[in-house]
Formats: sequence, C-alpha cells, structure tokens
Amino acid sequence: MTRKKVQIHARRSVHLIMGITLCVAVVSGLCGCGGSAENQGITLLNISYDPTRELYRDINALFTRQWTEKTGVPLTINQSHGGSGKQARAVIEGLPADVVTLALAYDIDALVEHGGLVASNWASRFPHDSVPFYSTIVFLVRKGNPKGIHDWNDLVRDEVSVITPNPKTSGGARWNYLAAWGHALTEKLGDPAIAAREPERPEVREAQEAARQFITELFRRVPVLDSGARAATTTFVQRQIGDVLLAWENEAMLATRELGPEQFEIVYPSHSILAETPVAIVDKVVDARGTREVATAYLEFLYTPEAQRLAAKHYFRPVMPDITGSDLPAFPQIRLFSIRDLYGDWKTAHAIHFSDGGIFDQVYEASAGKEVKTP
Repeated sequence: MTRKKVQIHARRSVHLIMGITLCVAVVSGLCGCGGSAENQGITLLNISYDPTRELYRDINALFTRQWTEKTGVPLTINQSHGGSGKQARAVIEGLPADVVTLALAYDIDALVEHGGLVASNWASRFPHDSVPFYSTIVFLVRKGNPKGIHDWNDLVRDEVSVITPNPKTSGGARWNYLAAWGHALTEKLGDPAIAAREPERPEVREAQEAARQFITELFRRVPVLDSGARAATTTFVQRQIGDVLLAWENEAMLATRELGPEQFEIVYPSHSILAETPVAIVDKVVDARGTREVATAYLEFLYTPEAQRLAAKHYFRPVMPDITGSDLPAFPQIRLFSIRDLYGDWKTAHAIHFSDGGIFDQVYEASAGKEVKTP
C-alpha cells in the first residue's frame, strides 16, 4: 500500500470514528451544560488514549463517589479512548472534552495551537509538568521467547516480525519509534542527549544516519500498522501475528495478567524511553459548560495516594514516591532516556519525524518493498 493511500485511509478512519464518538456524546447528553438548577448532576468527558480504559474505569468510580459524598451533586464521567493523535483531532473538530489525558505532550499542544482550546500554560498547572504517572516501552513475546529476542538489535533480524501501531495516528507508536531511534543513538554515542546538545558534531550526524537505517530496517519487519496501541495488542495476542509486540509496559503487563504467563512474557531491553503521559483541562469547554471546578478537582485527584495506587495496580508507574505494597507490581529498573534528551521537546521531534514528509514518511516509503496492511 502506498504512503498516499495510507494517509487517505487514516483520514477516513478518523472521520468515521469521530462520527461514532460524537453520536455517542449526543445520545449521552454530553453536549449540554455541566449541571442544572434542579441538581440533576454533572457530566464530564475525558478524552484519553488507547490503553487507559481499565485505569480510568476504576479512577472514575472512586472519584465520582468521593465527589458526590462531598458535594451532594451526582457526577458522571464519560470516557472515549483511541489513538492519541486521533483523539486530539476529534477534540479540535468539536468533540466537547472537559479534560484530555493523552499519550504525549504534542497532542495537547495541538489543542493550544488550534483554536486555543487549552491554555498555553497547561503543563504548569499540575505537578510533574502535568504528568501524574508514566510508562516505558518494552517487548511482549510469546512464551519461551522462541525467536530469542532480548534487545533492540534483535528486532531487525531477518526472521523476526514486529508489531507496532502507526505513528501517524498513535501516541504509543510514536513512543515506540522514538525508543528505537534513541536506542540507535545510545549505541553510537553512549549518551543520546549528546544528539540534542551538539547536533552538528560529525559523530552525531553519523549516529542520526545509523538511527534512520535502524528504523528503516525495523519497519521492513512490520506486517500491519494498526491505528492504536490496543488494536496492535489485539493483532499480536488474538490474531497471533508477529513475533514481538512493541508495547507500553502497562499494556504488556496487562496482557500477561489477562492471558496468563503461560502464553506471553515480557522482555525488558537494556534501555528505553521515559514515556510521559500528560493531562490537561480543555479551557474553552469547561468555561462554556461550567465544569471547571470539578474538572480541576478530577485531575488533582490523579496525584492523591489512592489514585497513584490505582495507577500502579494497572501497571502505570506512579510519580509519587513510596507508592508500594505487596498488592502492587514490582517495576524493574531500566535505563531511561527522555524526549528532552533526544530533541529537547515534542514539537521539534514531531516536526522532524511525524509531520507530513518527515522522516517516518520517508522511512515508510523506503521500507515498503512489501505490502504493509493498515486496518
């Protein structure tokens, strides 16, 4: 499939999904005001990325109960999940989100730049740059690791088939891509942050070219590009396609829990990326609906010990220290580099890699010697 056809298909899918989501919103009464004089209650809409469904199901249940007990006002929090880039575009095109909890800062910055939906200082409104929990990228393989996949370079062996979503639509896929890119820089430079600090050094230029070649070889081994992380997990787990899934750590842990360690196991590479997943209030929506107070309280709640423990139970790494317990998973130590190490910020990384005509588009065309499916 050509790159042009992929983009057309992606746009059609976006419009279809947004249409379905908007219909659900209208049926649910989400386009109305936040509450009423008759105290009929408040609704919030949280637009989130793919692998947070189970997490926010439990957080919402806990927060709504506490809010109603405190205020006497019934509260309903509705959720929408999908590829982070698609979700951001849905909000830009009119989906009335009170809050967004997305996979990367670039998608929230897009809401600042398109119509001023979100205030430009959104990252400073909540602790840790508005990142309440984080993850990283790991490998999910079939039981016994039959292809012997232990680190990044194993992904580009001829006999290995890799599953990862489409970076044009999925925030998780962009983290996967940049984790692989950062691996190549780390292998050549030792410290990938040298690339951002001294981009004109000959060694850095050589490392960037090596990273480009690594990514090209990686995508030659990707048989299908799903639109989001959860769909990619389904392709690997249920459709039994591929030898290894590049996955959020939380998604990989969930798969092994739900399907059993007798079917899958997690491989931690020698290094990976710090995947920070931020949150923000959609200012124009909350001001129009009168929901700013409850939306703010909701996002502040994510930093409470109760919510941080729930995040850990769902395999997200808490930002608060000392969130431990025998009922919580143990997160292995792993060397992490950040988006700031690689490019300074997401805007720069996006312009270089994921904008139309950027390195991913070029790499995808170069790797398209075989048919790659995009559901």
